[in-house]
Amino acid sequence: MTALRRYPVLLALCLAALFMVVPFLIVTMNAIKSPAEYSRSGPLSLPHGLYLDGLEDFWQRVDYTRKLINSTLISGSVALLATALSVLNAYAIGIGRIRGRTWVLAFFVLATMLPQEALVYPLYYLSKQAGLYDTRLSVIIVFTVIQSAFGTYLLSAVLGRFPREIVEAARIDGANKWQILVRIVVPVSRPTLGVLLVFFFVWTWNEFLLPLVMLISNDNQTVSVALGVLQGQRLMDATMTNAAALLGVLPAIVFFLVFQRTLTRGIAVGAVK
Repeated sequence: MTALRRYPVLLALCLAALFMVVPFLIVTMNAIKSPAEYSRSGPLSLPHGLYLDGLEDFWQRVDYTRKLINSTLISGSVALLATALSVLNAYAIGIGRIRGRTWVLAFFVLATMLPQEALVYPLYYLSKQAGLYDTRLSVIIVFTVIQSAFGTYLLSAVLGRFPREIVEAARIDGANKWQILVRIVVPVSRPTLGVLLVFFFVWTWNEFLLPLVMLISNDNQTVSVALGVLQGQRLMDATMTNAAALLGVLPAIVFFLVFQRTLTRGIAVGAVK
């Protein structure tokens, strides 16, 4: 009976892995095909050789090195700053028990539900007035606030159940609020913070609309924007399109694999709690 109960779970996991891996394999196969082979055999055939001109042409056409640096800088900065801001907000809400805690959390939930299309014009106008338009700093500030809204809501629920006895014992020993946060709350919450760090990096890496509006110069654009503006109006190079998709998603996959242990440990700790 136990084995039978496990079969649906295993089947669901296999199907989920299949749906994630197969598109990536198809994109990889088409990225190393020549345009003639793609036209002759179609997108589902195996490549007969290694054709790297599509990858090289895309790299040179969009200046992929600069785009990669921009995306890494923006995503890494947002991940670190949004996580730090989430910790500070959640510490005040979850442990500090500020007044109007329910309304404050409702405000953060509302912030996570707002569509980005509704924020485009206000952010465009504010960045123009502040002199930050077409700068990477503007995108970092915007996404730090957006991501920290979700992080604050999640961490507030976690820190709201933080053992009060530990906090009171630290206060009796003479620790102030800052020392309690740095020496007790952050180390205990490190697995959850690691999960937020990974999610914030990947989510920011994949953002397209706001970077497209806020970053108009070629020197400041990100990888996702470069992928979106690659094709012309009446011309499509299928091989280069797949090469661009492969190069666009590969860094995020590498980052996810590097921090897979952190993500797994954070989820496991949350499940045990």
